[in-house]
Amino acid sequence: MNALGAEKAYVVTNRKSLPDEWEEMRTKPKLSAISASAIKWSFVKKFKDTDSCMDHLEKNGFVSVVTSPHMKGHNNVVLHEHDYTPYRKLAVWFGNEGMGISKTALQRSLLCVNIPMYGIIESLNLGTSSGIVLYEITKQRRAFQFNLKKKIAAKKAAKGAP
Repeated sequence: MNALGAEKAYVVTNRKSLPDEWEEMRTKPKLSAISASAIKWSFVKKFKDTDSCMDHLEKNGFVSVVTSPHMKGHNNVVLHEHDYTPYRKLAVWFGNEGMGISKTALQRSLLCVNIPMYGIIESLNLGTSSGIVLYEITKQRRAFQFNLKKKIAAKKAAKGAP
């Protein structure tokens, strides 16, 4: 998450395995060991349920997308075929390996993003799928920013600006 430039991670769980406050998460040796100390540089917020997290995101202007194989009746897109650059604030939802994405997250999201797979198994673990999806979104956004900077520089050069 941190390596790909994601600003925040929101975890939806009613378990007590994570502290409620992100500052406290940074002091937990167990979390630091798992995250290779990325927890020190990342903002993590815990929500007790999907609705409270969605309410928070929507109130703050985020567009949500879920990751899941093709879901009938939803706006399905293939990961690398969709353009993620129009969304100023984007929240990407990943389900856990056992239960997948929640019905609430699916219903309240704009898109259902799927990673194309060619084997018999149509699932990846959470770390792998989040890395693939966040990498693609980051790649597109960085290319967009690079091209925008080039256009601005070209306009300045055409006007004779230094």
